[in-house]
Amino acid sequence: MSRQQVVIIGGGFGGLSVVRALANTPVDVLLLNSDNYYTSFPLLHQVATGELEPELIAYPIRSMLRHIKNVRFMTANVKQIDTSSQCIQTDKYFIPYDFLVIATGSNSKFLSIPGTREYTFPLKKLEQAVNLRNQIISCFEQAILEVNPSLCQQLLTFTIIGGGATGVELAASLREMVAAVVKDYPTLDVSQVRVILLQAGDSLVPQMPKRLRIYIKLQLEKMGVEVLLRSRVTQVTSEAVYLQGSTVIPTKTTIWTGGVTGNPLATAWGLPTDINGRVTVLPTLQVPEHPQVYIVGDLASLAGMPMLAPVAIQQGKIAASNIIRQIQHKKLLPMYYQHMGNMVILGRYNGVLDLGRVRLTGVIAWLIWLAVHLLILPGFRNQLLVLINWIWGCLFRDRLVRLILPQISVNTSLVRRQKVQVIKCIRSKSRSRFTTTRTREHTDMDSQDNYSP
Repeated sequence: MSRQQVVIIGGGFGGLSVVRALANTPVDVLLLNSDNYYTSFPLLHQVATGELEPELIAYPIRSMLRHIKNVRFMTANVKQIDTSSQCIQTDKYFIPYDFLVIATGSNSKFLSIPGTREYTFPLKKLEQAVNLRNQIISCFEQAILEVNPSLCQQLLTFTIIGGGATGVELAASLREMVAAVVKDYPTLDVSQVRVILLQAGDSLVPQMPKRLRIYIKLQLEKMGVEVLLRSRVTQVTSEAVYLQGSTVIPTKTTIWTGGVTGNPLATAWGLPTDINGRVTVLPTLQVPEHPQVYIVGDLASLAGMPMLAPVAIQQGKIAASNIIRQIQHKKLLPMYYQHMGNMVILGRYNGVLDLGRVRLTGVIAWLIWLAVHLLILPGFRNQLLVLINWIWGCLFRDRLVRLILPQISVNTSLVRRQKVQVIKCIRSKSRSRFTTTRTREHTDMDSQDNYSP
Protein backbone atom coordinates (compact mmCIF):
# COMPACT_ATOMS: atom_id res chain seq x y z
CA MET A 1 0.00 0.00 0.00
CA SER A 2 1.43 3.38 -1.05
CA ARG A 3 2.02 6.13 1.47
CA GLN A 4 -0.51 8.92 1.60
CA GLN A 5 0.64 12.39 0.57
CA VAL A 6 -0.17 15.36 2.82
CA VAL A 7 0.40 18.88 1.49
CA ILE A 8 0.39 21.80 3.94
CA ILE A 9 0.06 25.38 2.70
CA GLY A 10 1.44 27.94 5.16
CA GLY A 11 4.46 27.90 7.45
CA GLY A 12 3.07 29.78 10.44
CA PHE A 13 1.94 28.51 13.84
CA GLY A 14 -0.80 26.30 12.43
CA GLY A 15 1.10 24.83 9.49
CA LEU A 16 4.18 23.98 11.53
CA SER A 17 2.00 22.46 14.24
CA VAL A 18 0.62 20.04 11.66
CA VAL A 19 4.14 19.25 10.43
CA ARG A 20 5.40 18.44 13.92
CA ALA A 21 2.37 16.28 14.68
CA LEU A 22 2.88 14.30 11.46
CA ALA A 23 6.61 13.83 12.02
CA ASN A 24 7.69 10.19 11.73
CA THR A 25 4.17 9.00 10.87
CA PRO A 26 3.47 6.73 7.86
CA VAL A 27 2.69 9.64 5.51
CA ASP A 28 4.77 11.87 3.25
CA VAL A 29 4.46 15.58 4.03
CA LEU A 30 5.19 18.56 1.79
CA LEU A 31 5.12 22.05 3.32
CA LEU A 32 4.58 25.00 0.97
CA ASN A 33 5.30 28.59 1.94
CA SER A 34 5.94 31.76 -0.03
CA ASP A 35 8.90 32.65 2.21
CA ASN A 36 11.70 30.30 3.18
CA TYR A 37 11.52 31.40 6.80
CA TYR A 38 9.19 31.27 9.77
CA THR A 39 8.26 34.51 11.55
CA SER A 40 7.45 34.84 15.23
CA PHE A 41 4.53 37.21 14.76
CA PRO A 42 4.03 38.20 18.43
CA LEU A 43 7.43 39.96 18.32
CA LEU A 44 6.74 42.07 15.22
CA HIS A 45 6.01 45.15 17.31
CA GLN A 46 9.50 44.93 18.84
CA VAL A 47 11.04 44.93 15.36
CA ALA A 48 8.91 47.93 14.38
CA THR A 49 10.10 49.88 17.43
CA GLY A 50 13.79 49.05 17.13
CA GLU A 51 14.03 46.66 20.06
CA LEU A 52 14.95 43.61 17.95
CA GLU A 53 16.63 43.06 14.60
CA PRO A 54 14.23 41.49 12.07
CA GLU A 55 16.41 38.43 11.53
CA LEU A 56 16.14 37.54 15.22
CA ILE A 57 12.43 36.71 14.98
CA ALA A 58 12.78 34.76 11.72
CA TYR A 59 14.22 31.30 11.21
CA PRO A 60 14.85 29.17 8.08
CA ILE A 61 12.08 26.62 7.70
CA ARG A 62 14.44 24.06 6.18
CA SER A 63 16.57 24.19 9.32
CA MET A 64 13.51 23.56 11.46
CA LEU A 65 12.59 20.48 9.41
CA ARG A 66 16.10 19.14 8.90
CA HIS A 67 15.74 16.12 11.14
CA ILE A 68 12.19 15.12 10.16
CA LYS A 69 12.65 12.40 7.56
CA ASN A 70 9.13 12.29 6.13
CA VAL A 71 8.79 16.05 5.60
CA ARG A 72 9.96 18.16 2.68
CA PHE A 73 9.72 21.89 2.11
CA MET A 74 9.18 23.99 -1.01
CA THR A 75 9.12 27.74 -1.48
CA ALA A 76 6.17 28.39 -3.77
CA ASN A 77 3.21 30.69 -4.38
CA VAL A 78 -0.05 28.76 -4.59
CA LYS A 79 -2.18 29.82 -7.57
CA GLN A 80 -5.14 27.47 -7.60
CA ILE A 81 -6.50 24.43 -5.80
CA ASP A 82 -8.49 21.83 -7.70
CA THR A 83 -10.34 19.85 -5.05
CA SER A 84 -11.99 17.55 -7.59
CA SER A 85 -8.70 16.22 -8.98
CA GLN A 86 -6.87 16.87 -5.68
CA CYS A 87 -4.15 18.94 -7.30
CA ILE A 88 -2.45 22.23 -6.39
CA GLN A 89 -1.15 24.68 -8.97
CA THR A 90 1.77 26.82 -7.85
CA ASP A 91 3.78 29.38 -9.78
CA LYS A 92 6.23 26.62 -10.67
CA TYR A 93 4.61 23.22 -10.29
CA PHE A 94 1.46 21.11 -10.21
CA ILE A 95 1.37 19.07 -7.02
CA PRO A 96 -1.04 16.21 -6.27
CA TYR A 97 -2.25 15.46 -2.77
CA ASP A 98 -4.24 12.91 -0.82
CA PHE A 99 -4.84 15.30 2.07
CA LEU A 100 -4.53 19.06 2.09
CA VAL A 101 -4.11 21.35 5.10
CA ILE A 102 -4.52 25.08 4.50
CA ALA A 103 -2.99 27.35 7.14
CA THR A 104 -2.51 30.63 5.31
CA GLY A 105 -3.39 32.80 8.28
CA SER A 106 -4.95 36.24 8.13
CA ASN A 107 -4.45 39.70 6.67
CA SER A 108 -5.19 43.14 8.06
CA LYS A 109 -8.88 44.00 7.95
CA PHE A 110 -9.26 47.59 6.79
CA LEU A 111 -13.06 47.67 7.00
CA SER A 112 -14.63 50.29 4.72
CA ILE A 113 -12.89 53.35 6.13
CA PRO A 114 -11.57 55.53 3.29
CA GLY A 115 -7.80 55.76 3.15
CA THR A 116 -6.93 53.01 5.62
CA ARG A 117 -5.59 50.67 2.97
CA GLU A 118 -3.60 53.39 1.20
CA TYR A 119 -2.27 55.51 4.07
CA THR A 120 -1.79 53.26 7.08
CA PHE A 121 1.03 50.96 8.11
CA PRO A 122 -0.22 47.44 8.87
CA LEU A 123 1.76 45.10 11.08
CA LYS A 124 1.22 41.53 9.92
CA LYS A 125 4.50 40.70 8.15
CA LEU A 126 8.21 41.07 8.81
CA GLU A 127 8.74 43.50 5.94
CA GLN A 128 5.88 45.64 7.24
CA ALA A 129 7.57 45.88 10.63
CA VAL A 130 10.82 47.01 8.98
CA ASN A 131 8.98 49.58 6.86
CA LEU A 132 7.23 50.93 9.94
CA ARG A 133 10.54 51.27 11.78
CA ASN A 134 11.95 53.13 8.78
CA GLN A 135 8.97 55.49 8.86
CA ILE A 136 9.26 56.24 12.57
CA ILE A 137 12.97 57.03 12.46
CA SER A 138 12.55 58.98 9.20
CA CYS A 139 10.00 61.21 10.91
CA PHE A 140 12.57 62.15 13.55
CA GLU A 141 15.16 62.86 10.85
CA GLN A 142 12.73 65.15 9.04
CA ALA A 143 11.45 66.82 12.19
CA ILE A 144 14.90 67.98 13.25
CA LEU A 145 15.18 69.92 9.97
CA GLU A 146 11.61 71.27 9.95
CA VAL A 147 11.24 74.97 10.78
CA ASN A 148 7.44 75.01 10.67
CA PRO A 149 6.20 74.09 14.20
CA SER A 150 2.90 72.63 12.98
CA LEU A 151 4.61 70.41 10.41
CA CYS A 152 7.15 69.34 13.03
CA GLN A 153 4.31 68.38 15.36
CA GLN A 154 2.68 66.43 12.56
CA LEU A 155 5.87 64.47 11.97
CA LEU A 156 6.19 63.66 15.67
CA THR A 157 2.60 62.42 16.07
CA PHE A 158 2.20 58.65 15.80
CA THR A 159 -1.36 57.35 15.68
CA ILE A 160 -2.33 53.72 16.25
CA ILE A 161 -5.80 52.58 15.19
CA GLY A 162 -7.00 49.57 17.16
CA GLY A 163 -6.84 48.92 20.89
CA GLY A 164 -6.42 45.17 20.88
CA ALA A 165 -3.38 43.34 22.20
CA THR A 166 -1.20 44.31 19.22
CA GLY A 167 -2.14 47.98 19.40
CA VAL A 168 -1.56 48.14 23.14
CA GLU A 169 1.83 46.41 22.99
CA LEU A 170 2.90 48.57 20.06
CA ALA A 171 1.85 51.79 21.81
CA ALA A 172 3.83 50.93 24.95
CA SER A 173 6.90 49.86 22.99
CA LEU A 174 6.72 52.93 20.74
CA ARG A 175 6.58 55.24 23.75
CA GLU A 176 9.73 53.63 25.12
CA MET A 177 11.39 53.87 21.72
CA VAL A 178 10.69 57.61 21.68
CA ALA A 179 12.42 58.02 25.05
CA ALA A 180 15.49 56.22 23.70
CA VAL A 181 15.65 57.81 20.25
CA VAL A 182 15.23 61.45 21.27
CA LYS A 183 18.65 61.32 22.91
CA ASP A 184 20.08 61.37 19.39
CA TYR A 185 18.11 64.54 18.58
CA PRO A 186 18.99 66.99 21.38
CA THR A 187 17.37 69.96 19.61
CA LEU A 188 13.97 68.28 19.54
CA ASP A 189 11.47 68.96 22.28
CA VAL A 190 10.44 65.51 23.58
CA SER A 191 7.14 66.95 24.80
CA GLN A 192 6.14 67.40 21.15
CA VAL A 193 6.17 63.66 20.52
CA ARG A 194 2.67 62.18 20.73
CA VAL A 195 1.68 58.51 20.68
CA ILE A 196 -2.08 58.24 20.26
CA LEU A 197 -4.04 55.01 20.59
CA LEU A 198 -7.54 55.05 19.10
CA GLN A 199 -10.16 52.49 20.07
CA ALA A 200 -13.72 52.45 18.75
CA GLY A 201 -15.01 50.54 21.77
CA ASP A 202 -15.23 51.64 25.39
CA SER A 203 -12.19 49.65 26.60
CA LEU A 204 -8.84 48.27 25.48
CA VAL A 205 -8.17 44.56 24.89
CA PRO A 206 -11.85 43.60 25.25
CA GLN A 207 -11.12 39.91 25.87
CA MET A 208 -9.47 40.78 29.17
CA PRO A 209 -11.41 41.07 32.47
CA LYS A 210 -12.58 44.58 33.37
CA ARG A 211 -10.02 45.07 36.13
CA LEU A 212 -7.15 44.26 33.77
CA ARG A 213 -8.57 46.46 31.02
CA ILE A 214 -8.62 49.40 33.41
CA TYR A 215 -5.08 48.60 34.52
CA ILE A 216 -3.83 48.54 30.91
CA LYS A 217 -5.35 51.94 30.16
CA LEU A 218 -3.92 53.53 33.30
CA GLN A 219 -0.44 52.13 32.66
CA LEU A 220 -0.39 53.36 29.06
CA GLU A 221 -1.46 56.83 30.12
CA LYS A 222 1.21 56.76 32.82
CA MET A 223 3.77 56.10 30.07
CA GLY A 224 2.53 59.08 28.09
CA VAL A 225 0.28 57.34 25.57
CA GLU A 226 -2.89 59.27 24.73
CA VAL A 227 -5.68 56.69 24.87
CA LEU A 228 -8.87 57.80 23.09
CA LEU A 229 -11.79 55.43 23.64
CA ARG A 230 -15.07 55.54 21.68
CA SER A 231 -13.14 57.17 18.87
CA ARG A 232 -14.36 56.01 15.49
CA VAL A 233 -12.14 56.76 12.53
CA THR A 234 -14.02 58.05 9.48
CA GLN A 235 -11.11 58.74 7.11
CA VAL A 236 -7.35 58.51 6.88
CA THR A 237 -5.15 60.59 4.58
CA SER A 238 -1.40 61.01 4.24
CA GLU A 239 -1.69 64.13 6.41
CA ALA A 240 -4.25 63.32 9.12
CA VAL A 241 -6.70 60.96 10.80
CA TYR A 242 -10.34 62.08 10.90
CA LEU A 243 -12.60 60.99 13.74
CA GLN A 244 -16.35 60.96 14.09
CA GLY A 245 -17.44 64.31 15.49
CA SER A 246 -15.13 66.48 13.34
CA THR A 247 -11.94 65.79 15.34
CA VAL A 248 -8.81 65.83 13.20
CA ILE A 249 -5.39 64.47 14.24
CA PRO A 250 -2.59 65.79 12.00
CA THR A 251 -0.08 62.97 11.59
CA LYS A 252 2.35 61.53 9.08
CA THR A 253 2.32 58.05 10.62
CA THR A 254 -0.87 56.08 11.05
CA ILE A 255 -0.55 52.44 12.11
CA TRP A 256 -3.37 49.96 11.56
CA THR A 257 -3.97 47.26 14.19
CA GLY A 258 -7.74 47.42 13.92
CA GLY A 259 -8.51 43.81 13.19
CA VAL A 260 -7.79 40.94 10.83
CA THR A 261 -9.61 38.95 8.19
CA GLY A 262 -9.03 35.58 6.61
CA ASN A 263 -6.47 35.41 3.84
CA PRO A 264 -8.32 36.53 0.66
CA LEU A 265 -6.65 33.78 -1.33
CA ALA A 266 -9.12 31.32 0.21
CA THR A 267 -11.90 32.94 -1.80
CA ALA A 268 -9.75 33.01 -4.92
CA TRP A 269 -9.15 29.29 -4.52
CA GLY A 270 -12.89 28.64 -4.50
CA LEU A 271 -13.26 27.80 -0.81
CA PRO A 272 -16.51 28.77 0.94
CA THR A 273 -15.87 31.79 3.18
CA ASP A 274 -17.93 33.86 5.61
CA ILE A 275 -18.24 37.64 5.76
CA ASN A 276 -14.90 37.83 7.56
CA GLY A 277 -13.08 35.93 4.82
CA ARG A 278 -12.67 32.79 6.93
CA VAL A 279 -13.52 29.27 5.78
CA THR A 280 -16.38 27.64 7.65
CA VAL A 281 -15.27 24.19 8.78
CA LEU A 282 -16.75 21.18 10.51
CA PRO A 283 -15.81 20.47 14.16
CA THR A 284 -13.23 18.07 12.74
CA LEU A 285 -11.66 21.06 10.87
CA GLN A 286 -12.64 19.60 7.49
CA VAL A 287 -14.16 21.67 4.73
CA PRO A 288 -17.78 20.59 4.13
CA GLU A 289 -18.08 18.38 1.03
CA HIS A 290 -14.27 18.11 0.87
CA PRO A 291 -13.25 15.63 3.61
CA GLN A 292 -9.63 15.54 2.38
CA VAL A 293 -9.21 19.30 2.97
CA TYR A 294 -8.52 20.70 6.44
CA ILE A 295 -8.32 24.34 7.54
CA VAL A 296 -6.35 25.42 10.63
CA GLY A 297 -5.37 28.71 12.21
CA ASP A 298 -6.85 32.15 11.61
CA LEU A 299 -8.44 30.99 8.35
CA ALA A 300 -10.67 28.42 10.08
CA SER A 301 -14.08 29.70 11.14
CA LEU A 302 -15.43 27.64 14.02
CA ALA A 303 -17.62 28.82 16.88
CA GLY A 304 -15.66 29.72 19.99
CA MET A 305 -12.28 29.75 18.24
CA PRO A 306 -10.53 33.15 18.46
CA MET A 307 -7.81 34.10 16.00
CA LEU A 308 -4.87 33.38 18.31
CA ALA A 309 -1.61 31.45 18.01
CA PRO A 310 -2.53 28.87 20.72
CA VAL A 311 -5.71 28.07 18.81
CA ALA A 312 -3.76 27.52 15.59
CA ILE A 313 -1.30 25.22 17.37
CA GLN A 314 -4.06 23.12 18.92
CA GLN A 315 -5.94 22.95 15.63
CA GLY A 316 -2.80 21.78 13.86
CA LYS A 317 -2.47 18.86 16.25
CA ILE A 318 -6.12 17.88 15.83
CA ALA A 319 -5.94 18.13 12.03
CA ALA A 320 -2.84 15.92 11.95
CA SER A 321 -4.48 13.38 14.26
CA ASN A 322 -7.64 13.31 12.14
CA ILE A 323 -5.66 12.74 8.95
CA ILE A 324 -4.04 9.67 10.49
CA ARG A 325 -7.38 8.49 11.85
CA GLN A 326 -9.00 9.04 8.47
CA ILE A 327 -6.36 6.87 6.82
CA GLN A 328 -6.97 4.22 9.46
CA HIS A 329 -10.77 4.50 8.99
CA LYS A 330 -11.28 5.57 12.59
CA LYS A 331 -13.73 8.08 14.00
CA LEU A 332 -12.46 11.64 13.70
CA LEU A 333 -11.99 13.90 16.70
CA PRO A 334 -13.77 17.25 17.10
CA MET A 335 -11.78 20.34 17.96
CA TYR A 336 -12.17 21.54 21.55
CA TYR A 337 -10.13 24.62 22.35
CA GLN A 338 -8.37 24.59 25.71
CA HIS A 339 -7.93 28.25 26.55
CA MET A 340 -4.36 28.93 27.67
CA GLY A 341 -4.96 32.48 28.84
CA ASN A 342 -4.19 35.96 27.53
CA MET A 343 -1.01 37.99 27.91
CA VAL A 344 -0.08 41.56 27.09
CA ILE A 345 3.29 43.24 27.63
CA LEU A 346 3.38 46.92 28.54
CA GLY A 347 6.97 47.87 27.94
CA ARG A 348 9.72 47.21 30.48
CA TYR A 349 8.89 45.54 33.80
CA ASN A 350 5.15 45.58 33.19
CA GLY A 351 2.62 43.19 31.76
CA VAL A 352 -0.81 41.66 32.21
CA LEU A 353 -1.62 37.94 32.46
CA ASP A 354 -5.09 36.39 32.57
CA LEU A 355 -5.27 32.66 33.26
CA GLY A 356 -8.88 32.64 34.35
CA ARG A 357 -8.71 32.26 38.11
CA VAL A 358 -5.15 33.58 38.18
CA ARG A 359 -4.67 37.19 37.09
CA LEU A 360 -1.31 38.90 37.37
CA THR A 361 0.04 42.35 36.60
CA GLY A 362 3.42 44.03 36.77
CA VAL A 363 6.85 42.42 36.78
CA ILE A 364 5.75 38.80 37.23
CA ALA A 365 3.37 38.98 34.26
CA TRP A 366 6.12 40.69 32.25
CA LEU A 367 8.63 37.91 33.07
CA ILE A 368 6.14 35.20 32.11
CA TRP A 369 5.45 36.96 28.78
CA LEU A 370 9.18 37.13 28.05
CA ALA A 371 9.74 33.49 28.97
CA VAL A 372 6.85 32.16 26.88
CA HIS A 373 7.82 34.12 23.77
CA LEU A 374 11.47 33.25 24.18
CA LEU A 375 10.69 29.53 24.38
CA ILE A 376 8.50 29.51 21.26
CA LEU A 377 11.23 31.27 19.29
CA PRO A 378 13.06 28.66 17.18
CA GLY A 379 16.85 28.45 17.23
CA PHE A 380 19.10 28.70 20.30
CA ARG A 381 21.15 31.48 18.71
CA ASN A 382 18.02 33.56 18.11
CA GLN A 383 16.84 32.94 21.66
CA LEU A 384 20.21 33.98 23.09
CA LEU A 385 20.47 37.16 21.02
CA VAL A 386 16.89 38.17 21.75
CA LEU A 387 17.55 37.69 25.47
CA ILE A 388 20.70 39.81 25.23
CA ASN A 389 18.76 42.58 23.45
CA TRP A 390 16.09 42.51 26.14
CA ILE A 391 18.65 42.67 28.93
CA TRP A 392 20.47 45.52 27.19
CA GLY A 393 17.23 47.45 26.80
CA CYS A 394 16.36 46.99 30.45
CA LEU A 395 19.80 47.98 31.75
CA PHE A 396 20.46 50.96 29.48
CA ARG A 397 16.93 51.92 28.37
CA ASP A 398 18.21 52.02 24.82
CA ARG A 399 17.12 50.83 21.37
CA LEU A 400 20.05 49.60 19.33
CA VAL A 401 18.24 49.15 16.01
CA ARG A 402 17.92 52.68 14.63
CA LEU A 403 18.83 52.05 11.01
CA ILE A 404 16.77 53.31 8.11
CA LEU A 405 17.10 50.43 5.69
CA PRO A 406 16.20 50.49 1.99
CA GLN A 407 12.43 50.27 1.66
CA ILE A 408 11.18 46.69 1.40
CA SER A 409 8.49 46.70 -1.25
CA VAL A 410 5.49 44.47 -0.69
CA ASN A 411 4.50 44.90 -4.33
CA THR A 412 5.47 41.71 -6.14
CA SER A 413 4.81 42.93 -9.68
CA LEU A 414 8.56 42.85 -10.44
CA VAL A 415 9.14 39.42 -8.98
CA ARG A 416 10.27 36.89 -11.57
CA ARG A 417 8.70 33.49 -11.68
CA GLN A 418 8.88 30.36 -13.70
CA LYS A 419 5.86 29.78 -15.87
CA VAL A 420 4.27 26.39 -16.07
CA GLN A 421 4.20 25.29 -19.71
CA VAL A 422 3.17 21.67 -19.53
CA ILE A 423 0.23 20.89 -17.25
CA LYS A 424 0.60 17.47 -15.70
CA CYS A 425 -0.52 15.87 -12.49
CA ILE A 426 1.23 12.54 -12.33
CA ARG A 427 0.36 10.53 -9.25
CA SER A 428 3.21 8.10 -8.80
CA LYS A 429 2.93 5.22 -6.36
CA SER A 430 6.48 5.65 -5.16
CA ARG A 431 7.34 7.36 -1.91
CA SER A 432 8.30 10.49 -3.82
CA ARG A 433 4.94 11.12 -5.50
CA PHE A 434 5.23 14.87 -5.70
CA THR A 435 5.87 15.26 -9.44
CA THR A 436 6.82 18.69 -10.69
CA THR A 437 7.05 20.23 -14.10
CA ARG A 438 8.60 23.53 -14.99
CA THR A 439 10.13 25.43 -17.90
CA ARG A 440 12.91 27.94 -18.28
CA GLU A 441 10.57 30.66 -19.49
CA HIS A 442 10.28 33.64 -17.12
CA THR A 443 7.46 36.15 -16.94
CA ASP A 444 6.46 38.95 -14.61
CA MET A 445 4.00 37.98 -11.90
CA ASP A 446 1.12 40.26 -10.89
CA SER A 447 0.70 41.21 -7.28
CA GLN A 448 -2.48 39.14 -7.07
CA ASP A 449 -0.41 36.03 -7.78
CA ASN A 450 1.52 36.30 -4.58
CA TYR A 451 0.74 34.00 -1.69
CA SER A 452 1.63 35.37 1.72
CA PRO A 453 0.69 33.16 4.67
